[in-house]
Amino acid sequence: MQIRPFLMEDYHRTYELWSRTPGMGLSDSDSEDGIRRFLERNPGLSFVAEDEAGGVQGTVLAGHDGRRGFLYHLAVGPAFRGQGLGGRLVRSALEALRSQNIVKCHIMVLDHNELGQAFWSGQGWLRRDNILLYSQDLADDGANGCSPASACTC
Repeated sequence: MQIRPFLMEDYHRTYELWSRTPGMGLSDSDSEDGIRRFLERNPGLSFVAEDEAGGVQGTVLAGHDGRRGFLYHLAVGPAFRGQGLGGRLVRSALEALRSQNIVKCHIMVLDHNELGQAFWSGQGWLRRDNILLYSQDLADDGANGCSPASACTC
């Protein structure tokens, strides 16, 4: 299994993997254009795991705001779970973030994603219960129900 930088040519294969990964939260920002913008803004920070046949069996997206790093969409195909591939992808992303002088990184895990929670805890990441995440969809001024008065699942 080869770990290499995520390229836009990988998009359709990675989106298919994300779509079949339990607990993965996908949104409109995960469109081809959205991922292209993310990769252009964060060059060399995201990775795929490619098998010998050219299939994408794992992914991780990484970016930063200049101070803190963020990981998104860590996914490993079912046949390759439990073999250390997720950890290898995470280490690749963290090394890339460190090379840009980022010294702290966060990951957001949906509360119903038990598999993801177990993975991150097993990797030594600290669960933070003292931070609340608030979101607002800027595309439609809250018309999708994502407003200060409603529960947001964006």
